[in-house]
Amino acid sequence: MPKPKFHILVCTTTRPPGNPRGSCGQKSSQDIIPAFYQEMEEKMLFGQILITESSCLGPCGMGPTVVVYPDGVWYKGVTPADTKEIIEEHIVNGKPVERLIVPEEMWG
Repeated sequence: MPKPKFHILVCTTTRPPGNPRGSCGQKSSQDIIPAFYQEMEEKMLFGQILITESSCLGPCGMGPTVVVYPDGVWYKGVTPADTKEIIEEHIVNGKPVERLIVPEEMWG
């Protein structure tokens, strides 16, 4: 297997109902992973992308959270429908999807 060019992490943490932090899993983040695989297949990007389910990445209230490395781009509120744009714009064209980026103020 060749070393992938990109590593996509998808938070799928689920906390109990009523937890004040919330969680990406409660916002159906597990549905994002197969959507990324479908886009990867359609674009014939096998071997170039590694997609990994992750535990908590931190910005729970903004989730589902997705991180793309090596670029270190953090995305918020990602839905399965957004995976097409992330693959096309970020992975293929090298332009992060601005509307989904976690704002710098988050890291305060």
